[in-house]
Amino acid sequence: MAREYMTTRDIVGPLLLVEDVAGVTYGELVELEFPDGTRSLGNVLEVSEDVALVQAFEGTRGSNPSETKVRFLGRGMTLGVSRDMLGRVFDGLGRPRDDGPEILPDKRVSIYGSPINPTARDFPDDFIQTGISSIDGLNPLVRGQKLPIFSGSGLPHNQAAAQIARQAAVLQRSDDPEQVGEPAEGDFAVVFAAMGITFEDADFFMSELRDTAAIERSVLFLNLADDPAVERIATPRMALTAAEYLAYDCDMHVLVILTDMTYYCEALREVSAARKEVPGRRGYPGYMYTDLATIYERAGRVKGRKGSITQIPILSMPDDDKTHPIPDLTGYITEGQIILDRSLHRRGVYPPVAVLPSLSRLKQKGIGPGKTREDHADLSNQLFGAYARGIQAKELAVILGEAALSDTDKAFSAFADAFEDRFIRQGEHEDRSVAETLRIGWELAALLPRAELKRIKDEYIEKYLPEVAAVAGG
Repeated sequence: MAREYMTTRDIVGPLLLVEDVAGVTYGELVELEFPDGTRSLGNVLEVSEDVALVQAFEGTRGSNPSETKVRFLGRGMTLGVSRDMLGRVFDGLGRPRDDGPEILPDKRVSIYGSPINPTARDFPDDFIQTGISSIDGLNPLVRGQKLPIFSGSGLPHNQAAAQIARQAAVLQRSDDPEQVGEPAEGDFAVVFAAMGITFEDADFFMSELRDTAAIERSVLFLNLADDPAVERIATPRMALTAAEYLAYDCDMHVLVILTDMTYYCEALREVSAARKEVPGRRGYPGYMYTDLATIYERAGRVKGRKGSITQIPILSMPDDDKTHPIPDLTGYITEGQIILDRSLHRRGVYPPVAVLPSLSRLKQKGIGPGKTREDHADLSNQLFGAYARGIQAKELAVILGEAALSDTDKAFSAFADAFEDRFIRQGEHEDRSVAETLRIGWELAALLPRAELKRIKDEYIEKYLPEVAAVAGG
């Protein structure tokens, strides 16, 4: 039952202090009516005896505390969910942004969800094909995993996010260890949440998905830069609530892309400062780790359920600093990271994935016979090791001169250049299958002396390398 009060004592930024309240609970949804007749939603951040601290989602500018009506609705913030959400675009609070009709929900669900019981979690072990060789080949994404992309200002993380959203697919299991399974049809969806982005970026994401018809399997939640900052705190939770319905009620494999988590954390810091909380590292609230965990840990697989949620959070590191609190805390919670490199970007390499510092901790669980192909793990290790040695050889050539390099070092240096140009570099709309990625990898391995292929089993070299060499020679 709704209860209305006009006992607001103070308003600071997006926060209202309401006195003489009764029966108010933490997280309760609030409707605010300001003196000029405008209305806004909010929620309860804190309750102490008969005083409640309310957070307004759409700002409180020009409001008079004594004339502001606060209506407690007796329920938490919810999202109406339905399969009809697929193909639709919503704002950060789940309201239609695409001029379409309101969703007729199958049910309404709290956006704060419930944590997955650790004993009910199933281990991630199915490969998700993104169509990007530097991810699929070396740091693969596994169904149920949390694999963030660490980027920086001006780097093409939006283009990479849109490409993954267009191309991502779960592969079917293959009974033949020499063959890669086909993409599964009909049970894959993408939930895309953007926080604090410009109108130009929002238009880019919508047009990219619409032009390829990927919008039909996607749900978009867009919080723009001129939308209230407080709305950004609700946006990823709206997206994950929709994802949980599609995964666990509709038995779909859902990929959730969250961009940009840096703007989310800035909004968290803004609200914390307004509450006059004691700041932690660089002014961010001390509970930011816990808050981020409530978002990231909603990914996973549940035993006995067909559906799953896989997350790719994207964050732009301030000053390209991996030790900044946002990427630092994200790295503790998630299972690896894909790092975009500014020097590769300057050389015109897209996507500029820095292979060596990137990591997928569940890599070995998602590749191999039946999942991708039997030679995937060995070839991946060989390419990684050869590229690392090639980079070392190039650095040595800068110091001592190229003439000081041995023939083997020169071969690895040439390999590093070819690896960046043929394996890492690919078109923004180029969708490479895993089989094609592995073929390119073997062609690059053929550039090295055969005696240096120490990380690949002889049986795989005999089976795959001559075949590639014949194709290259022909």
